[in-house]
Amino acid sequence: MNVPQRNDRLRRTYGFDEISLSPNGQTLDPSLCDVKTNLGKYQLTTPIIASAMDSVVSPSSISQLADEGVLGVLNLQGLWTRYEDVESRLEDIQLAGDESFVGLMQKLYAAPVQTDLVAKRIEKIKKNNKLVAVSSVPQEVEGLEPIIAEAGANFLFVQSTVTSIKHTGVFPSLDLNKLCKTSKLTIIAGNCSSYKIALELMETGIAGLLVGIGPGAACTSRGVLGVGVPMATAIMDCAEARDEFERQTGKRICVIGDGGIVISGDICKAIACGADAVMIGSPLAKAKNAPGRGYHWGMATPSPVLPRGTRIKVGSVGTYQQIINGPAAFDNGCHNLIGALKTSMGTMGAKNIVEMQKAEIIIAPTILTEGKVYQQSQRLGMGSVK
Repeated sequence: MNVPQRNDRLRRTYGFDEISLSPNGQTLDPSLCDVKTNLGKYQLTTPIIASAMDSVVSPSSISQLADEGVLGVLNLQGLWTRYEDVESRLEDIQLAGDESFVGLMQKLYAAPVQTDLVAKRIEKIKKNNKLVAVSSVPQEVEGLEPIIAEAGANFLFVQSTVTSIKHTGVFPSLDLNKLCKTSKLTIIAGNCSSYKIALELMETGIAGLLVGIGPGAACTSRGVLGVGVPMATAIMDCAEARDEFERQTGKRICVIGDGGIVISGDICKAIACGADAVMIGSPLAKAKNAPGRGYHWGMATPSPVLPRGTRIKVGSVGTYQQIINGPAAFDNGCHNLIGALKTSMGTMGAKNIVEMQKAEIIIAPTILTEGKVYQQSQRLGMGSVK
């Protein structure tokens, strides 16, 4: 007798630690691998974007990141738009105890965003960089967009924990369709994790889509809200939506894996799953010249009502150059992210990002532990991260 399936609401999903890439017998010298990617009408030197988090991106660090081929995104609800003097506030965060930092963050981020500082920071970045990217929560975009455009920014990332097409609430929701049609800025929106929502967001006219709910190293949304989808599955679902949208319209939207990336292998897997680029925070917060001073905190940590992020100590492992382009002084994947990506692409026989997206992916739940007992027990190599 056929027994009908009684539960179709539950499905198996996968994170980066549960999958691996399977070589296909064709290899390529890494020097021949092209890691450039497109975001709207712009071409990025590398597929790495620095997260719009105060511990990662400051007006001055953007220029240093750009030197290494990384697009840095400034958080317009961050400290740099609330205070003229930020260094003393960063020191307060660095010195705060584990029991007091949430209250401190709530206090620091309670100061209002100053629109004159928004323009001032963008203009400063513009002087030193060809491309300027900023981020805002949806509820403040309408008021900030004219200022952002006038100041000369190129990209506007509209970010929230979960981005929806239909929102019912006290305040009117942001009209992405209207924003994309009227703004001179290249609009990127997120975050989402499903095929259906990804396709609906792409239909608004955005140039890029941020994928990932709750996987960030300092994010606690998954624990606080019980919401999230493991990144390998989330990226693959949204990449499938991108491909369908491209078949229908001829327009390719940049899918950006945002969160859950700790080491270089995660970047390789994210792109193989279908991402055109990745947005990373904690790997870059480890830079000696990062604004977080060895600490990293989530964007929702300062929430006055329900904090959904924490402050973690990531330490300092080297310069931006070492972390992004090497040479590597560590063996655990925290240095030379681009070199690792090119080597992985060469191993898979992929000469560019699109070809890497065709790599064979296998379910491999023991990939990080098999044969690694000595590294794990001695906390060396692969045992020193995650």
